[in-house]
Amino acid sequence: MTTLCFDFGNTRLKAAVFSNGTFAEEITLLDDSLSTIELLLQKYNPSKSILASVINHDVKMESLLASNTRFHKISHTSAFNFTTSISKPETIGADRLCLIAAAVNLFPKQNNLIIGLGSCITYNFINQGQQFMGGSISPGMDMRFKAMHDYTSKLPLVQNESNFPFIGYDTKTNLQSGVVYGIINEIEGFVDKYSQKYGNFNAVLTGGNADYFASQLKCKIFADKYFLFKGLYALSELNN
Repeated sequence: MTTLCFDFGNTRLKAAVFSNGTFAEEITLLDDSLSTIELLLQKYNPSKSILASVINHDVKMESLLASNTRFHKISHTSAFNFTTSISKPETIGADRLCLIAAAVNLFPKQNNLIIGLGSCITYNFINQGQQFMGGSISPGMDMRFKAMHDYTSKLPLVQNESNFPFIGYDTKTNLQSGVVYGIINEIEGFVDKYSQKYGNFNAVLTGGNADYFASQLKCKIFADKYFLFKGLYALSELNN
């Protein structure tokens, strides 16, 4: 049995294929057009599909998926494997809901801090009672680089590279050091704060740069860049 899981974020449109409950592959989509979705349906012939979207996508694709699969779109009205104390659950992003669901499914009855590296960095805490307590949101790596360029007159737009010094020697490496080591220290600071308050808990880092940042951190953290997709699949099973 095949399930297609769609993750429409602010930066990229992605899909994952699950075969008999096992993650098979990730696909980067060029767009959300009906022709793109039709090609996926023809290639994988899924029996189920699910969508988590934080953008204004083409709603016609939902009808297409619903007519060819058992389809579900994540919203605050979906069935979840956790509860929340958030005063306005309808404001929780679909991406965060999936990360929480993955944590509860993979690490049940444990305290979990899930850190999602995307356009923004989200910190999501789920207690051992499987209740989402909330967390924090800060600018992501690309957003930090872009903001320094957009809101100044002379700073260039740079990108992260695998090799640059901790102490920058020119404008480019100063920007790289500030952004990357700033994120590293931010993550370690949050993990330390939660550790002081809750003691033992699982810390999971996910997103496209998860492996890179996990290798730079001193704190113990589990990296899984497909963690959101695993939450999407769990919610598909629950709602479909």
